[in-house]
Formats: sequence, C-alpha cells, structure tokens
Amino acid sequence: MKVYGIIMAGGSGTRFWPLSRKAIPKQFLNLTGTDAMVNVTFDRLAKAVPADNIFVVTSEMYEEQTYQIMSPRIAQNHILAEPAARNTAACIGYAAMEIIHKYGDGVMCIMPSDHYVRHEDIYAETVQQAAVLAWYKECLVTIGIEPTYPATGYGYIKSREDGAQKIFTASKEKLVGKVLPDREVECFVEKPDASTAAAYLADGGYDWNSGMFIWSASVILKYFQRLLPEVYGCLERIGQVMGTSREREVLREVYPAIPSISIDYGIMEHAEGVRMLPGRFGWSDVGSFGELAVCHEMDSKGNIAVGKHVIMDTSNSICYSKEKMVVLLGVENIVVVETEDAVLVCGKDSTQDIKKLVEELENSGNTEYL
Repeated sequence: MKVYGIIMAGGSGTRFWPLSRKAIPKQFLNLTGTDAMVNVTFDRLAKAVPADNIFVVTSEMYEEQTYQIMSPRIAQNHILAEPAARNTAACIGYAAMEIIHKYGDGVMCIMPSDHYVRHEDIYAETVQQAAVLAWYKECLVTIGIEPTYPATGYGYIKSREDGAQKIFTASKEKLVGKVLPDREVECFVEKPDASTAAAYLADGGYDWNSGMFIWSASVILKYFQRLLPEVYGCLERIGQVMGTSREREVLREVYPAIPSISIDYGIMEHAEGVRMLPGRFGWSDVGSFGELAVCHEMDSKGNIAVGKHVIMDTSNSICYSKEKMVVLLGVENIVVVETEDAVLVCGKDSTQDIKKLVEELENSGNTEYL
C-alpha cells in the first residue's frame, strides 16, 4: 500500500488581512510562532506519510514562492500548480490524476495547508489508520472533529456507530490487532444557524467537517466519473498528457474550463459508504484572529500579544505587531494588527467580518493594500 500526502494550499485567507495579502496568503504566514503554516502542515503530515510522497497543490502564481518557502522539504516536481482557482474538487482530482499516471495507485491523505493541531502524534496515528481503512475497504474516509461549542462557521457530519471495524493487513489474511473506531456517515450538513448548531451539540451524533479526506486515487476518480462527469472529462484530458512535453500547455488550456465545485457538494454529499474517524487531536482551522488563542499563550487577563507591545489595563484582546511598538491601554475585546502599510483595529467579535472589509477595500479602489 502506497500512501501519499496532498496539501491544498491555494487559498487567500482574507480574514487575516492586513497580514494576509494576495502576494502573501495565509498558508505562507507564521501564525503559530514556529514556521509558515504550509511548512507546519508538511512536517505534521510527514509523521504519518513518507515525506518524499507529499505533494502541494497551489495556484500557479504561488508556484515559485511555495518552492522557496518549503525548500528543501519538497521537490519542485511535487508542487502541482493550478492555472486557475476551480475549488477543491478540481484540486483533488488533479492530484489523483498525478498519482495514477505518474506513480501508480495509492492512498491520498488530503489536508488543508493552514490548520493547527496540538497533538501531532495522535493526528499521525489517526491518519495512518484512516489510510489503511480507505485502502482495504475501498471507501471514502473523512475525519470529524468533536464540537466544543455550537459553531455556525463549520459544516457538520452526522454519523452513527455500526460495530467495530477490523481491517486486513497487506496479505489480507491476518487481522490488524488495532480496531478502528470509525463510524458510518449518514449525511453532511451545511453550516447551521445558532439554534441548529446548539441542537447538534446536544445530540452528540454530529462532528465538525474538518476538510480532511483519505481515499485511494482510483476510488475517488471513479466517483468523479460517476458524479462529476464534466469535471472528470477535463481531468482525463490533462491525465492523458501527464509526463509529456505537452502537460503544462494542456493544463493551462483545460483547467480554467473545469466546473468550479467543492468536493463536499460534488461528491461527499452523494457518495455511499463514507466512513468517519474521530479526530481527537486538538484541531483548529485558525480561521480568524480570534482563534489565535489555540496556538499562543494568553496572559492572566486573556490577552494575546505578538511582536513589540506594551499592554496595560486591557483584557481579552489581541495585539499583533510586525515592526512598530503597539500599546494597548484601558481597552477590552479588541484586535490591533500592525503592518508596514496598514493597521487594523476591530472588535474581537468582528474578526469574521474582515473578509467583508477586504471586499470593501477592493470596491473602493484601494487595491494596493490587498
């Protein structure tokens, strides 16, 4: 059984403006205090998958930048450059074609590039178990996150127990001693309103959809062929020239024509026999400044500070300075982010609306700040 890691790194992360820009998207930021998010993801995934088998899918405009930031972790031919942003179905299908045509079949462990995990050893064990399950059961596997509050910003997975699952070793003659605590997925649920999210939490049968998926390349391509034939047709055209001198030319010609749809809408919501493993490894998507608490220490008054700062009589606030000294005095529940050419000041409860602020900057002609 060959196992491959696929890191999806094509997003923009606009909720982290002014740190995140078109030239430096979220996956390239050092939000954890250790390294760029994409490097942190690579190192974590390399605990579960051979490092030489890890690929990164990113935008063509970030291809060289990705290599510079990730070198020497990754070979340049393991960076798959998308000529156009066509959502996660195209991204995953492109990677599946790459594996099938150049390396033979194998399990794909697909991970977003910008998430945080506290317990990496548990994460690695979970991913490895998911890979074995996906290969020998020939099924689609996802990892669900136990909800800790009634979040309205995540999709949910409804699942149920249907008995312990034992899986076969490579010979398919002996049973692995460890039993996977996987569950049968009943359905994927869209982002709910507050009351529905609270009901999900009380029910106990729902997990957050983490966006982590594990399956073999051959199995997911069969789903593409059946459920997303237009997407599959484009991917097949690209696959036919992979490894030839025409690969980049055809990729640039065909890829922008791929229908834009997420893997969740296009396949996961319609697939049968999907399994879920519980991800109990301290996960966060670090989706906004308000979630930096998962990867930074708070002081006794609930403040998080990065860079040059002085904080007095202040509580539950975030101070992020890249260059200048930032002073917070007598305030609470605010976020202050300083960069070379822009300063953000907002209420801590408004961090999810920074995306709208970025849209307003664009609409008002202030594109030099994007």
